[in-house]
Amino acid sequence: MSLIESTAAQLHRQLTSGNVTSVEVTQSFLDHIQQHDEHYSAFISLNVEAALAQAEDIDRRRASGKPVGALGGLPVAVKDVICTKGQTTTCGSKMLRDFVPPYDATVVCKLKQADGVLLGKTNMDEFAMGSSTENSAFGVTHNPWDRTCVPGGSSGGAAACVAARMAPLSVGTDTGGSIRQPAAFCGVTGMKPTYGRVSRFGLVAFASSLDQIGPIAQTAEDAALLLQALAGHDPNDSTSSSKPVPDFLRAINQPLVGLKIGVIREHFGEGLDDEVAAAVREAVHTYQALGATVSDISLPHNQYAIATYYVIAPSEASSNLARYDGVHYGFRANEAEILETLKQERDTATATNQEATGKELDSELIRMYQRTRSEGFGSEVQRRIMLGVYALSEGYASKYYLKALKVRRLIRQDFDKAFEKVDLIVGPTSPTPAYPIGDKIADPLSMYLGDLYTVSANLAGIAGISIPCGFSKTGLPIGLQLQAPAFEEERLLQAAHMFQQQTDWHTKRPSLKN
Repeated sequence: MSLIESTAAQLHRQLTSGNVTSVEVTQSFLDHIQQHDEHYSAFISLNVEAALAQAEDIDRRRASGKPVGALGGLPVAVKDVICTKGQTTTCGSKMLRDFVPPYDATVVCKLKQADGVLLGKTNMDEFAMGSSTENSAFGVTHNPWDRTCVPGGSSGGAAACVAARMAPLSVGTDTGGSIRQPAAFCGVTGMKPTYGRVSRFGLVAFASSLDQIGPIAQTAEDAALLLQALAGHDPNDSTSSSKPVPDFLRAINQPLVGLKIGVIREHFGEGLDDEVAAAVREAVHTYQALGATVSDISLPHNQYAIATYYVIAPSEASSNLARYDGVHYGFRANEAEILETLKQERDTATATNQEATGKELDSELIRMYQRTRSEGFGSEVQRRIMLGVYALSEGYASKYYLKALKVRRLIRQDFDKAFEKVDLIVGPTSPTPAYPIGDKIADPLSMYLGDLYTVSANLAGIAGISIPCGFSKTGLPIGLQLQAPAFEEERLLQAAHMFQQQTDWHTKRPSLKN
């Protein structure tokens, strides 16, 4: 088996035993990226020289008997919404196309401490707003299983690079399904940890009460390896949990005896693709064959999850993105063009004997703000900012935002009640397999409904994972979503690993075409 065909756990064992070096592994993936990524656009930027230098340092320390971190020289890709010192962090946006952070995000520090080799930054929907990675200022990412289809989003590049064997591990973010849905579309494993399990310090915020960083990998074992490196309390993040982090790798092989699984009744209704429904039901049968007991459960307020999410998330986004004004950092509209426009307006007012409105300096500043934000943000980001500003505006905040917070609590209570009866909740990750590029980009509501099964976990703050469970007749992957109570990632990984020990869906790989 070639290096790029190996799982992260297999590579880790080879690195630890000295059968291969980190330089050899890193170079293999860099070569593969340079050969294929022009056809898939999974990466926005690469760290070729820095990655090889980092790998060489790890190999030297290992050869001299010095300690090596838990990742031991494994290459890792990082979504381009996570700050990396000295390297551009664009968030897939023109607004930050030249932004170079002066510090590393906590998860990047942890990756370096664990001796993960940073390959580069992956493509994404602009500011993580989207479900298809079509909203990037750096081009559309293509699904490795079918280049005419989307890879999902917003972590489309992070999922696509693992599916296409361009990285054994990648780090994504999940605000309403942005790890789990692209993992399902690309046939890989993706986990959204509990809110607070992984530090958000250095993550460029979309919706601060929903955002979470998590692993994308080929297998549950690989995801456990990466999550172990990422998780833990961070004093720089006030929402970071101080709960102890379990040994995910030690626990993953322990069988779950007497496992009780709940199947969400509401997730098997209108809008669910027949092939997805069949694959998920077959996956449930696999768990039954392993000794799990299965029962139907109800999440009655789940029907309000999309509406609730698309009030709360845009509201928080409108506040978080207010900082991008062209003054402090980031993109600024062409000042010469702004001044020329203002001169033309003054000349027109003078010629028609009309009074020029506003002070000249104020007009210039306001026009700069307007031009910067209209040119720097893409259409989807602008749409969500406007939704958020409206939901928070005077006279409407109590009608929309505050009511959404109340419904969010009801959604969390539904999960709490369900977990009194079952250990895990099982259902589809997405209503359909991946769809053609361009199919939904002009129909935002249709695209938003694709998050129907994933947003509730973010609203409730619980943990969720998507694992491959089948393929459509057209050869596109189908994802199974498992959800667990808060801080039960250990149980999720165990259950996902159990399934992958009995099936081979996670071993399938697309045939890359140039």
